[in-house]
Amino acid sequence: MSKIAIVTGGSRGLGRSTVLALARRGVSSIFTYNANRAEADKVVVAVQALGEKAAAIQLDTGVVASFDAFAAGVGKTLADWGAESFDYLVNNAGVSHAGLIADTTEADLDRLYSVNFKGVFFLTQKLLPLINDGGRIVNLSTGLTRIIHPGRAAYGSLKGALEVLTRYMAKELGHRHIAVNTVAPGAIATDFSGGMVRDNPEVNRMIAAMTTLGRVGEPDDIGPMIAALLSEENRWIDGQRIEVSGGQSL
Repeated sequence: MSKIAIVTGGSRGLGRSTVLALARRGVSSIFTYNANRAEADKVVVAVQALGEKAAAIQLDTGVVASFDAFAAGVGKTLADWGAESFDYLVNNAGVSHAGLIADTTEADLDRLYSVNFKGVFFLTQKLLPLINDGGRIVNLSTGLTRIIHPGRAAYGSLKGALEVLTRYMAKELGHRHIAVNTVAPGAIATDFSGGMVRDNPEVNRMIAAMTTLGRVGEPDDIGPMIAALLSEENRWIDGQRIEVSGGQSL
């Protein structure tokens, strides 16, 4: 039977690239989407065209009260596929925020915390009974935990907390031989942050000039890397932060 991954935020951007890269490696995926069912359905069709299975389940990863129903949906999908458990968890879904410390509201910070940290913590907790011993978990962080830009304090700080959580997960789940790592992308041309990097030529040029490789990142610079990290070839990597930024701000 194929390996099975769960990828949050798999209908677009880095999540979509990850789901498709996994399919090319023979891995089926259950992935989440927040609002756009049509885009999620397109990803399902693309995975099936690659010869693997895919299922899309709606989930707002900032609403912990919905996680029981989501886990039940995962269990049902696994049963439909003739499986009882899954192998890989990619905590990719997230929200962005741009604002100086002086201008950030409590509501801004609460939303970032709910999705980018609390949601990852409790969704992982909820899915632990379903993940196979010897499995893998990847948490998505950001280059902004290292590269400091004014206006990104709230976002970068909570992603920094996620990086610490990754190391704790690695320590606590080691007895089950579950490896847990952080992938920290640099600036990527997606619709994240309102498409700031993708759609703003000035920002695009500025970021390209900051990388050693002379361009901004694309989703397919990240998804295949995550798929490779989850593979058996990288079984001895655990508790690490791996930045994938094209040498940004060295």
